[in-house]
Amino acid sequence: MLVGYSSSSEEEEEEEDSEAAVGLNSCSRKCQEEDDDNDLCPVRKKPKTEEQDTKTRLPLPGCLLAMFPDEVDTQTEDSSLHGGRVRSFKHERGNWATYVYLPYHPEEEFRELLEELLSAARARGVDLTPQEEFHLSLSQTVVLRHHWIQPFTQSLRADLAHCKRFVCSAGKLKVYCNAEGTRTFLGMEVYTGHAQLLDLVRVVDRTMMEFRLETFYKEPSFHVSLAWCVGDLTAQMKGCLQELQRVVDEHEEGPFRLRLDGVELRCRTGNKTFRFPLET
Repeated sequence: MLVGYSSSSEEEEEEEDSEAAVGLNSCSRKCQEEDDDNDLCPVRKKPKTEEQDTKTRLPLPGCLLAMFPDEVDTQTEDSSLHGGRVRSFKHERGNWATYVYLPYHPEEEFRELLEELLSAARARGVDLTPQEEFHLSLSQTVVLRHHWIQPFTQSLRADLAHCKRFVCSAGKLKVYCNAEGTRTFLGMEVYTGHAQLLDLVRVVDRTMMEFRLETFYKEPSFHVSLAWCVGDLTAQMKGCLQELQRVVDEHEEGPFRLRLDGVELRCRTGNKTFRFPLET
């Protein structure tokens, strides 16, 4: 019978293994004795498979890692690597943080004003970190799957193709805190161009709804974030807001007014940036 054959083979293998083990132990003892006498016992070579296992393994290619989108990169979750900032949602491979915005290109006068604001806030016990780049958000930050990027940006491009260029201005300081209470921002709120910005939000929201993503706030406060700090320091920042506004209003020859030229919108998704020129 097949079962009997299998059992017999296993017994024979066990007997052979047992005999080999006895022989190996005998050889080991002999080598040890010879080694004690004259150190002439040859070193037993490692099996080939054992040598291969001890070698350093090569890292998996990125294309293979991308096949497992649910695996979390723990390094990207370390807030100490991001100035203490905490993510609003976990970073997962295959998920891309995405938002639409109007870029602001600061001039030298703006940078001088920002230094004065940071110094004035620091004197009141609020240590702010300036933004690395400046923009006006026209969407919330949403999670976009990698394979959605192309159709998502194509939809945005088609919807924004007939939107007109415009100009908007900002000048009033305002304090903002994210929904999680992990960061507080000092921003400069828009006071002209509000209607045009609302029109753009409606266009962007159409694409968001098409992909079942969260739309923008119902009553948005359009602003450019200037600086931030970790945690919910809304009360402390509001306490020195009047003094900071005075810095803006009395800057050099007169009140500073931030001007945004609505020439193009941009969409940042992961490490990619897409540009959508507005119609002249």
